Amino acid sequence: MKKIIFISLSLFFLCYLSYSLFSLVKDNEKPYPYGFTSENASIQLEAEALLKSLPSPSNCRKYLHYLTEEPHMAGTEENYQLAKYVRDKFIEFGLEEVELVEYKVLLSYPKEIEIEMIEPKSYKASLREEGFFRDKDSYDSRVSIGFHAYSASGEVLAPVVYAHGGNPEDYDRLKEMGIDVKGKIVLVRYSMPYSYRGFKVFTAQARGAAAILIYSDPMDDGYMRGEVYPYGPWGPESHIQRGGVPFDFICPGDPFTPGWPSVEGAKRISPAESKVLPKIISAPLSWRDAKPILENLAGPVVPSKWQGGLPFTYHVGPGPAKVRIKVKMEEPVTSIWNVVGKIRGREEPEKWVVIGNHRDAWVYGAVDPNSGTSSLLELARVMGEITKDGYRPKRSIVFCNWDAEEYTLTGSTEWVEQWAEKLKKDGVVYINVDSACSGPLFDANVVPSLKSFLTSIIEDVQDPNTGLSVSEASKKIMGEERIREVIDTRVGSGSDHTAFLNFVCMPVINMGFDGPYGVYHSQFDNFYWMSHFGDPQFRYHSTMTTIWGIAALRLANADILPFDYVAYAEELSGYLAEIEDDVKNLLESELSLLENNLEKFKSQASKLNQEIKSLLSQDSVPRQTQASINTALMEVERCFFNQEGLPNRPWFKHLVYACKYTYAPEVIPGITEAVREKDWERAKSQILLLSKAVEKASSILSKI
Repeated sequence: MKKIIFISLSLFFLCYLSYSLFSLVKDNEKPYPYGFTSENASIQLEAEALLKSLPSPSNCRKYLHYLTEEPHMAGTEENYQLAKYVRDKFIEFGLEEVELVEYKVLLSYPKEIEIEMIEPKSYKASLREEGFFRDKDSYDSRVSIGFHAYSASGEVLAPVVYAHGGNPEDYDRLKEMGIDVKGKIVLVRYSMPYSYRGFKVFTAQARGAAAILIYSDPMDDGYMRGEVYPYGPWGPESHIQRGGVPFDFICPGDPFTPGWPSVEGAKRISPAESKVLPKIISAPLSWRDAKPILENLAGPVVPSKWQGGLPFTYHVGPGPAKVRIKVKMEEPVTSIWNVVGKIRGREEPEKWVVIGNHRDAWVYGAVDPNSGTSSLLELARVMGEITKDGYRPKRSIVFCNWDAEEYTLTGSTEWVEQWAEKLKKDGVVYINVDSACSGPLFDANVVPSLKSFLTSIIEDVQDPNTGLSVSEASKKIMGEERIREVIDTRVGSGSDHTAFLNFVCMPVINMGFDGPYGVYHSQFDNFYWMSHFGDPQFRYHSTMTTIWGIAALRLANADILPFDYVAYAEELSGYLAEIEDDVKNLLESELSLLENNLEKFKSQASKLNQEIKSLLSQDSVPRQTQASINTALMEVERCFFNQEGLPNRPWFKHLVYACKYTYAPEVIPGITEAVREKDWERAKSQILLLSKAVEKASSILSKI
């Protein structure tokens, strides 16, 4: 189909001059995108040239301003009105089959929260943030007090113990110091490196604490890092990190419908049956409200790494500070609304390239998540412009704007659970952008088969500030001593890609631009902050639109899907090597079998890559050949699907990827967790499961 894009000659001429794809760059100097024959690659690059010319920073600014005008927690009228706004924009921009998708789920709101130090002096926490006269949003009376969604309700009066980051090793260190936290209130930090607040509550509960307070220390996200709001991007003394604390590392989604969608008439378990709802009370604090408590702790001086940024020596306690915490939560089963629209594919409309971002925020959510929503809306507009004269991608592109992600990845999880069989069969990939922008540093997590694919895109898209490629600009920001790759193949949790990867085993990309960002989940994550610190010109918003759009178009149009399973095999071998020393003498035969199967997998993938390269060098590839290869390529990721799921976490069904309880990536999780617990029989069975999956994947590739 040669006449793919129907645009005016003048518009095309502008695109032609802007990108000089064919006049200034010879074919042998600028390689075609992988997955296309030369003829279709030329058409694809024309579409990409047009796409690159269309994203508008001013549009992104306009969307973000509207999206952040009011606080809009999941389940509120304000968030419902924004769902209708997104729906109406999708329709205006030309998306098809646009709908609001409603689920009824358990949400959680504060009814009453009081935190008061009783001894050795009286102090009552405000649980509120201070306003700044130039920022109208910081005075909105509708902003909630600081709270933790799904905290238990109750009242506790007890001495306080400072437990650093609230991770297991911190409690172990307290035990070594002779400090018992049972029956106490533990005060912990939203520490760096980050660990999920729900894990902190889970750990405190397991260690016998009566309650937990989590505060933002200036060492982690405040003045020790640089200038604070309203003069800089870091958190001021009153900023509060709200957030959910369910144990969704066990099972995300509606706590009453674990593993199935919360549609009309769905079975619901009771609160007592839920494994994800905390049993102790918790609440967040600003460092302004935590400071009087910390100042009134005695006991041993903290280990040096536990010292925070406040101007006094920290002690672990317990006491003499004694605190009363009263928490009353309201927990209705209420409606949330995803917004879903589509551009139907012309040849394989049943195949879905899914792109998504969530909409709900704890307050205004300028970075998290509405920078991503702004980019999603602009991408919908851009795609509408490209398609309005008759152009259609080969496969369908499904646009999703999720609700209630902040609670427990709820909207996306319920949708994936509802469409699980369809996605297993026809889901090509899911591309997630949660926070599109808090600065200029590109950051992505992808499955190994898509790393080279995404790398080629960010090497081709220009960074808006430096003129370098996005890839080179990000490497320059990190410096020569890079602590991580720009694109990481270890994929954890914490956003809406989770259900796609871990429940139905679809390949995923999760990406955004990062920067100094100390106002996470606070009322200061608002339009003022973004327009002064995060992306004042809104150029990274539009750059994300470009990257997102190119990725979606290439995956929707490729003759042969650009999945590289040689890279996957190599990553798997690397993951295995990390635990091999712990098990090689105990499980030598099982490991040997897995290693042999991995070598076969890599060999078959290498042969297939050469065959695909040969096919793509031809003028065209027969449609039936394309279909059979693409079907097989999609099946390979599904080989790692295990219906039984992880031991103790059956919702997580991917044999290669899961999250730790902290949200951090856990690779080859069944094996890794068994080895960590020295359960050698379980480790053996998990190695054999993975070995069979790799063998199956190798067999699929060999039959193409």
